[in-house]
Amino acid sequence: MKTKAVRLYGKRDLRLDEFELPAIKENEILARIISDSVCMSSYKAAEQGSEHKRVPDDIDKNPVIIGHEFCGEIVEVGEKWKGSFKRGGKFSIQPAINLEHDPYAATGYSYRYIGGAAQYIIIPNEFMEKGCLLHYNGDAFFYGSLSEPMSCIVGAFHANYHTVAGNYIHSMGIRRGGNMAILAGVGPMGLGAIDYAIHCDLKPSLLVVTDIDENRIRRASEVLPASEAAKNGVKLLYVNTAGISDPVAYLMGLTGEGKGYDDVFVFAPVKPVVEQGDKLLARDGCLNFFAGPTNKAFSAEFNFYNVHYNSTHVVGTSGGNTDDMKESLKMMEEGLIDPSAMITHIGGLDSVVETTLNLPGIPGGKKLIYTNISMELTAINDFNEKGRSNPVMKRLAEITEKNRGLWSPEAEKFLLANAKPI
Repeated sequence: MKTKAVRLYGKRDLRLDEFELPAIKENEILARIISDSVCMSSYKAAEQGSEHKRVPDDIDKNPVIIGHEFCGEIVEVGEKWKGSFKRGGKFSIQPAINLEHDPYAATGYSYRYIGGAAQYIIIPNEFMEKGCLLHYNGDAFFYGSLSEPMSCIVGAFHANYHTVAGNYIHSMGIRRGGNMAILAGVGPMGLGAIDYAIHCDLKPSLLVVTDIDENRIRRASEVLPASEAAKNGVKLLYVNTAGISDPVAYLMGLTGEGKGYDDVFVFAPVKPVVEQGDKLLARDGCLNFFAGPTNKAFSAEFNFYNVHYNSTHVVGTSGGNTDDMKESLKMMEEGLIDPSAMITHIGGLDSVVETTLNLPGIPGGKKLIYTNISMELTAINDFNEKGRSNPVMKRLAEITEKNRGLWSPEAEKFLLANAKPI
């Protein structure tokens, strides 16, 4: 079977290829990708090539398929797995499988025949053995794609911990009913974190979200309003710190008698933001450095007086595990969270190379790719303009406008039925 896929050959050397897939073995599964969202991690892999920890040394001869936030349908099942998976079943996948002999192996970085930026893939035996091929029963494929970035958020919330004075037991997770701050928190991942914070089982009572971009704050407050948080017992406040002379004092004042925040999440790898987060911590407060820097020497000051006397501490997470993905999928299937607010652009497989290589310079949130169509990367906000000469775009504009400007299952179904095949 032939497939089209975007493959990595070296530093900034991405190519949209068509090539033959081998026949599957009895312990493999053939699958069709429908959607794949582009992650900044793919940009980092393209920038670094074989210097990236997850990318093999021989990609100039054996290129790898990029993309790891994907969802699709099973086409053919090898004999070994016919009792567990069925043809036509929807799936999502945990990309990092933590192999003993290769702990860095992952879809989208390390494999010749499996990655999200493809029409068809071969899923190797180890993904089923490790329980990383996940059944998905949601309405739309794009939710399955977003389960991977959402799992990173779920994992971060689970990684935070708190203690009880006088013992050494770590109580995992954010503090129930506590004060939480999400700094630089209205980007795509920040929106996912707000959504999860107000709908998960372990909720804060106060959630303060900061940023310095008024337009992004306004959009966040429209798609995730304080009224929705209040229905779930959470007081949600959005704060633009750009015009505040002493942001730390202001934010501390929101906690009542300057108690501070039990959980602080830093969503930008910016030294002043990290240091601000440290200053906001309450006693036994946990700072989660969520944003991954590209600078290997990145550092910031941390108050070790408070570490010693106030038991403040810091954690960092990079991705979620399989249980985090299952939780994300379940919450989406049940309608508890809707991460569609993360998505700001839609494109086809032929837009992946340019999108990935230029990702830091493209504004907005998640770039969602449908791998079996031809379509230039287009901002949802530009559907109206393009709709003047393109009837498909015109209809997509109508669908998204009635859904608060957000991508939706209805929009996906219409696009898949009417877009130009690649």
